[in-house]
Amino acid sequence: MEYVELNISVSGDEQSEIMMALLADYPFEAFDEQQGELRAYIQTPEWTQCRKLVESMLVEQGVEFAALEVEQQNWNQEWESGFEAVDVDCARPIRIRASHHEAAAEGVIDVIIAPRMSFGTGHHTTTALMSATIAESDVERKRGLDMGCGTGVLAIVALKCGAESMVAVDIDDWACESCRDSVELSGVSERVDIRCGSIDVVGDEKFDFILANINRNILQSMMAEFAAALNGGGWIAMSGFLEEDAEAVAQSAAEQGLKCESQRVKDGWVVMVCKKL
Repeated sequence: MEYVELNISVSGDEQSEIMMALLADYPFEAFDEQQGELRAYIQTPEWTQCRKLVESMLVEQGVEFAALEVEQQNWNQEWESGFEAVDVDCARPIRIRASHHEAAAEGVIDVIIAPRMSFGTGHHTTTALMSATIAESDVERKRGLDMGCGTGVLAIVALKCGAESMVAVDIDDWACESCRDSVELSGVSERVDIRCGSIDVVGDEKFDFILANINRNILQSMMAEFAAALNGGGWIAMSGFLEEDAEAVAQSAAEQGLKCESQRVKDGWVVMVCKKL
């Protein structure tokens, strides 16, 4: 499978975060932040379809960029070798790592993932925000849905925090493969049902909580399905959007009977928890 690596020159973390938010409206599958550069990865057919729109947006932003075609089998090994462990500081500390990293200290939730270029390594602010929210929420003996699971990191965190079972869903086959490897490495595979597809693959099933770290447009388009999939009194934690979009997301949730209970903001990114009335 061939991919395009879009290299964008950025002035710092703030501009990098802004560019990721803008690119999240397109089918980019992963981001890699380097010193002074943001690398965004997208499948070649998808890039062909949205190239003109993306390039126009980048020109408007006044950034320099270049697109290179790469083969997944060639850059995946480099990506995994450069992946660094992430420590999430919260009420129940979490360490997100690859199998070759040092294990978490006693008392720290140990999450082992197989990155494979899938979103959810813990390096992005939203993944850390969501992980902290899960660790500080009541998931004990509950059934959850991880929508847009990527590596499966959020599902693993939930299970290690006491969730009974998780359904992990992603539209990308590569992400589903990464998720399968990750749950096996983390020792929770027996409690995870991994499905490739969109929200329709859960059918009429109900969940006690939903984790959705996607982007604003997809969150809003799926809000009715999220509400329908929640048990009464259940909650959804959403991220992948900026603070300026929080009001619009909260409004979409309210229209489906989901009341915003809390928000947490870091570096301009938001995690919002809403409860089904």
